[in-house]
Amino acid sequence: MLRLDGRGNDELRPVCITPGFQYYAEGSALIEMGNTKVVCAVTVEDRVPGFLRGEGVGWITAEYAMLPRATATRTPREENRVGGRSQEIRRLIGRSLRAAVDLDALGERTLTVDCDVLQADGSTRTAAITGSYVGLVQALDGLVEKGIISSLPVKRGVAAVSVGIVGGELLLDLCYDEDYWAEVDFNVVMTSEGEFVEVQGTAEGSPFSKEAIDSVLTLAGRGIERLFSIQQAAIDALRA
Repeated sequence: MLRLDGRGNDELRPVCITPGFQYYAEGSALIEMGNTKVVCAVTVEDRVPGFLRGEGVGWITAEYAMLPRATATRTPREENRVGGRSQEIRRLIGRSLRAAVDLDALGERTLTVDCDVLQADGSTRTAAITGSYVGLVQALDGLVEKGIISSLPVKRGVAAVSVGIVGGELLLDLCYDEDYWAEVDFNVVMTSEGEFVEVQGTAEGSPFSKEAIDSVLTLAGRGIERLFSIQQAAIDALRA
């Protein structure tokens, strides 16, 4: 099968992570995966949600939104009510990032990660997770440099990728058109230790087998390994 952009079935789109993309944010990154572009910005505040007050632990939460012309036709802004899809993605990003950090070592602080989709061509949630991790590390590095925390509380890396079955073939990192036609669509979040944070899988047509899941996870793991290398290069550039 010839993919729309000429990639092999097991190839990521071109990936570029620009660390420190926003001047004022404590941590930030612009991630570009093909035509999908997401800016991720981290804010640090000396407070925690009510359910954590007095516990001595920190919290990481996320916001996610799509600019009106991130898509081919205008999408209205979510002003007073957050849609179900955005709410689900926010929770996914937050869960994924919390899996990477020792919240006890963070102290009673909240890191809020704002993910804004500048341009959407599929796999925006997985791109947001992968880019947010770089901004998160930058913000935590800043807390260490200022002596606010004694050491970097990052336990492991985290990144995410989409995998789908299109026309009976397994494809890595779906663009919008591939996602639209996919018979099976997965979003996979993994740690640098090879463990899974979340696996979201849906059959749009016929149900899928356990063997199909195994193949999806294997391909996702290979793609995420490449993303870890790209993340680390962006982090190293910040620290240089």
